[in-house]
Amino acid sequence: MRVYGVTGWKNAGKTGLVERLVAEITGRGYTVSTVKHAHHSVDVDHPGTDSQRHRAAGASEVLLASGQRIALMQELRGAPEPKLDTLLSRLSPVDLVLIEGFKRERHPKIEAFRAEPGNPLIATDDDTVRAVASDTPLELDCPVFDLDDTAAIADFILEEVGL
Repeated sequence: MRVYGVTGWKNAGKTGLVERLVAEITGRGYTVSTVKHAHHSVDVDHPGTDSQRHRAAGASEVLLASGQRIALMQELRGAPEPKLDTLLSRLSPVDLVLIEGFKRERHPKIEAFRAEPGNPLIATDDDTVRAVASDTPLELDCPVFDLDDTAAIADFILEEVGL
């Protein structure tokens, strides 16, 4: 499965870039899935729903299915967070998986960068960052795209992964 990451510090524009890339790349006829890393507790369920009650009762997994979507919730219950490779193996086959976050993993990435938060560039110290999408001009030893030039960024990623 082809994977490409979007990395960057908080408020760098990662989620907006991933959202635009999914729309752009699927609009070109490719299938895309995403994996998003969260540093905080995440719950996609709501208190009082049947599925939440199943989890609260101790279920390890709850599969919720409807005519529109399927959601599989797995409780770690103290087990370590699964590695990225394990998470990727759970996905159905697609043309491309875009990964948001997972800075320390070794897959190829583009860094989303905004000057205003004042964070350092990741690209200068990480050889897995192949390009930077920035809101300000930068001189680097890798391609630099305008953060809002979604088509050019998509072109770059698709070429990188051979699509």
